[in-house]
Amino acid sequence: MAAAEVSALGSLGAPDADGGGSSGSEDEARPEAAAVAAAAQKREERLRKFRELHMKRNEARKLNHQEVVEEDKRLKLPANWEAKKARLEWQLQVEEKKKECAARGEDYERVKLLEISAEEAERWERKKKKKNPDLGFSDYAAAQLRQYQRLTRQIKPDLEQYEQMKEQYGEALYPTSNSLIHGSHVPSKEGIDRMVADLEKQIEKREKYSRRRPYNDDADIDYINERNAKFNKKAERFYGKYTAEIKQNLERGTAV
Repeated sequence: MAAAEVSALGSLGAPDADGGGSSGSEDEARPEAAAVAAAAQKREERLRKFRELHMKRNEARKLNHQEVVEEDKRLKLPANWEAKKARLEWQLQVEEKKKECAARGEDYERVKLLEISAEEAERWERKKKKKNPDLGFSDYAAAQLRQYQRLTRQIKPDLEQYEQMKEQYGEALYPTSNSLIHGSHVPSKEGIDRMVADLEKQIEKREKYSRRRPYNDDADIDYINERNAKFNKKAERFYGKYTAEIKQNLERGTAV
């Protein structure tokens, strides 16, 4: 009976040896799983940062390449490209404003003047007065144009004579493409005198423009007349740098 009681008590309250071992192994596996999960999380975080750095590097490389291409384009452009570009943009803006004014039925010049302040207008007027229109000789056409403009500015119209000619010739005073006016106009004596006086002034002014070469009294005399002096100057201009040493040896008496 005692043996039966012991077996019953064993069956009721005694712990199983296998059950106690499995719970112990689970407690030991939990910290290991947490460590593995933490390591995986750190690895994922590092991979994410690595991908971000890789993307930033590619973006920087792309931006650097674009900047190099743009710099190469700028270097290949002409020196005054920026000024030309600004002027072209300004011209496009002017054309757009002209189209807008034409669409509204307004005068562009009047609208432009309304946008200019009094200070800007005064500054432009002062700049025009200070500016020298004579930029020197560029070509014969430009010189002829400047001469024509200068002469036309000097003309003072005679309104009385104009009215007389208008009464005398009538509509013939305003010729057309079919009008024949050759030999019909006879200049007055005052007009001829005025033209002669102006031509004499031009001749006098042109004579003042003639530049005289300075004469050096201390220069060596190596010519016998004016023609020979001009020839020697030409020879010196073209061959002086090649014959300088020979000339110095002859002057010193050390020529071979």
